[in-house]
Amino acid sequence: MHPVFDNSHLAQKAEAYDFAREHLQSDMVAADRAATFPRDLWIACARQGIQGLAAPEDHGGKGDVDLLTSMLVMEGLGKGCRDNGLCFALNAQMWTVQLPIVDFGSDEQKAKYLPRFISGEIIGCHAVTEPNHGSDAFSMETHAEKVEGGYRLNGTKRLVSLAPIADVALLFATINPELGKWGVTAFLVDLHAEGISVSPPQEKMGLRTVPIGEIHLKDHFLAESQRLGPEGAGASISNHSLEIERCSILASQLGAMERQLDESVARAKSRKQFGKPIGQFQSVSNRLADMKLRLETTRLLLYQVAWLKERKQPAMMESAMLKLHLSESFLASSMDAIRTFGGDGYLTETEVERDLRDAVGGVLYAGTSAIQRNIIASMLGL
Repeated sequence: MHPVFDNSHLAQKAEAYDFAREHLQSDMVAADRAATFPRDLWIACARQGIQGLAAPEDHGGKGDVDLLTSMLVMEGLGKGCRDNGLCFALNAQMWTVQLPIVDFGSDEQKAKYLPRFISGEIIGCHAVTEPNHGSDAFSMETHAEKVEGGYRLNGTKRLVSLAPIADVALLFATINPELGKWGVTAFLVDLHAEGISVSPPQEKMGLRTVPIGEIHLKDHFLAESQRLGPEGAGASISNHSLEIERCSILASQLGAMERQLDESVARAKSRKQFGKPIGQFQSVSNRLADMKLRLETTRLLLYQVAWLKERKQPAMMESAMLKLHLSESFLASSMDAIRTFGGDGYLTETEVERDLRDAVGGVLYAGTSAIQRNIIASMLGL
């Protein structure tokens, strides 16, 4: 597999990078410290058509945009935008909320939600994790009881990115715990409705500009028209979008790694010690070589998964290898960047240490590194 990008592909990546450099800049030290969600930048992205990458043209999207192009756009955005949280949030809505509606939603659901997501009018979140079920997500306790005209939902979802500011949740509940994952069903839930409460944002280590919180459901009635897909299809819907989500979320991280390497190389050339640039010391240059190797091997895995999914081919193992390698690589390269900047890299004001804090989340969300290793081993027949 070796995707060949023409000038139009590369131009869209460059356009996204230039847009991010010009329009998505803010005082990130202050925003990170205050854990402030940049709604103005979210709207700016909507006007640029970023959220429209994951929707058809007749519902306000960008039309027939192939996955490889979307991935390149998010890569350019991740390189140009220093706010890793904003890039994460955009991808979370587009690929885990919008895309399932595109693929499984009714005409009514598409018309009701997609134009408003794309314009930035409303924000959507993906709610699957529970207090007692994280990696074992489909053994959930949130229950959807069938009642006249719809369902009555009870339960709690936690670690839900965007929940404290979201308007709609693509929320998963079981209609029958005895059915295991075959009882899991997807619902589109209005978070401002009766019977729902959302926690304030919870403080966290990194990605601080994207709020995270809990959703509590107590006897919340949901009309049958708010079910996404058939009963019992929730696990399939979630898995369907997961491989594509990893492509684009990780594409933004790849862009961040590109920026990180560029800045580290520039530092190694400009910083002098003992009468010469520190890049001439082998211990420093070796770190930069390792960062470059991680960047390029990750890039190949990312493009491979996007290429496979564009051709409607399964990519479970490839997706797991990508998630594992990229998240671990971003973490390792963030440490190398701090070492290259030395004491300055440890200071918040230089904005180097923030990448490390943001990178830690990557080995946890969308399937931990341990889970990815389990998937790979299973696919090997172990």
